[in-house]
Amino acid sequence: MRVSFLNFRKMDHNPNKIRSSPPRRSPNLDSSALGEDVSKPKAGKGPEVTVAREEYLWEISMSYGIEADYKQQWVFPPSLEDLLPSGHPARLVREFVDAQDLEKLGFKTQIAETGRPTYAAGLLVKVILYGYMNRSRSTRQWERSCYNDIGMLWLTGMNYPDHVTLWRCWNENRKGLRNLLRQLLQVAMAAELVSMVLHAVDGTKILSQASEQKAWRKASLEEKVRRLNGAIEEMMKQTEQWGSEGGGDHQLPESLREKEKLRDLVQSQLKQLQEEQREHFNPGDPDARVMKCGARKQFAYNAQAVVEEKSQLIVAADVVSDESDNYQLVPMLEQVERNLGQVAEQTVADAGYLATTQVAEAEEKHYSVLVNLQEPLTDECPPYHASRFVYDGAKDHCVCPVGQVLQFDREKRRDKLQPYTVRIYRCSNYATCPVRWQCSSSQQGRTVQIHPNHAALVRQREKQRDDKMRALLKQRGAIVEPVFGWAKAVMGFRRWTFRGTEKVQTQWSVLCTAMNLRRLYTYWRAGKLCFT
Repeated sequence: MRVSFLNFRKMDHNPNKIRSSPPRRSPNLDSSALGEDVSKPKAGKGPEVTVAREEYLWEISMSYGIEADYKQQWVFPPSLEDLLPSGHPARLVREFVDAQDLEKLGFKTQIAETGRPTYAAGLLVKVILYGYMNRSRSTRQWERSCYNDIGMLWLTGMNYPDHVTLWRCWNENRKGLRNLLRQLLQVAMAAELVSMVLHAVDGTKILSQASEQKAWRKASLEEKVRRLNGAIEEMMKQTEQWGSEGGGDHQLPESLREKEKLRDLVQSQLKQLQEEQREHFNPGDPDARVMKCGARKQFAYNAQAVVEEKSQLIVAADVVSDESDNYQLVPMLEQVERNLGQVAEQTVADAGYLATTQVAEAEEKHYSVLVNLQEPLTDECPPYHASRFVYDGAKDHCVCPVGQVLQFDREKRRDKLQPYTVRIYRCSNYATCPVRWQCSSSQQGRTVQIHPNHAALVRQREKQRDDKMRALLKQRGAIVEPVFGWAKAVMGFRRWTFRGTEKVQTQWSVLCTAMNLRRLYTYWRAGKLCFT
């Protein structure tokens, strides 16, 4: 028999007004075991009887802790649908994955002709996406969650794939996993949840998984070779002196042979650095590069993202090994066009994307961009700033603000990554110019460099003289920076768990897909997003 308790209510002087029906008393509560003071009072009248009855009712209405009943049985077995509430995020993941043609996206579908059946790709993809939505990025964590997490139990239908199976799914379907981001964005686009008015592009540095201690650095290797040469030279002198004094064995000491082997190893590492024209190299992750990560320079990758202003969805994502963002503007806009079918009316970027070649290429492809020029564009601009010099391509000269003509002087190669040639124009009348020292501190006179795509740079300057365009440019940080903060602080993603450019690209794409799913969860619960 189950125990039932009576909630105590304060009564008045009339004990008959306590409740309409007599209180139900727990069968496990023995009044004799409670002592004489709390036993059932005898019938009678008077204040003493009323107080005794109040104490009795208080005792039998006391709440006891709920204990687990491990012997309880269900009349009917529960279904999977009963395990999860209707608005659980796992249902969002299931609807999204079930609506995709995974084989068309590039996932491998395997059918075992003999032996145990294989896990379907859709089931494993659900585990991966749900794991990333919940800050879980380890295959062993996913395996444990399939036993412990109610969302995972529901998604897998109480199947339990192990970590090796999950890893193989990830490793064999990297292309398909990257395509999921585009599929999700197209669904959001169809639901009119993606704004095409203003987008912002930016990049963030994420640390490589490889150890910093095993990295090769040219300066430290050269110093190590210098110290080894000194140690070997000193040991050779001692060996020669010992041999001239009548030493028996003329073999080199073991310590000397070890140092020579170490020197050969370090010299081979230096040779490899010189062949690849690099100052740093990490043998554990050859694609990683040394980048400024906060206050330190560490091996990392450059994660790129384009974010739209309305719901802050990530509409394009990529990872490169370039230390700077100079040549990522057009590739990111091209990915936006592939994902959404078009680019935004305006795309804003910070000064890291200021490469005149990229600005000109974006203009040719009819991509409207605003890139921070890091120069004043109002009347506060210095009177002799380079932007105030007028270039005349027909006459092949520049005219300074005071009317002096700068003739062509020479050409110069710029940029090692994507080399181009600039034309340099020099003032020939600097000796007699009245504002010579206000214009330049050079002893040979003022020079101006003209980029091959100088006209595109001039048009970008003119565009940003508009107050509305400058207001859009100021919104860049509020659009894209919170997404990176969310990825690192909320999702806990500060270091890659894979090595190699293709693998980290896949991980960044899956993380961005999971973050978009979390953004779209509110719309899905409100019925504004449907995958069927």
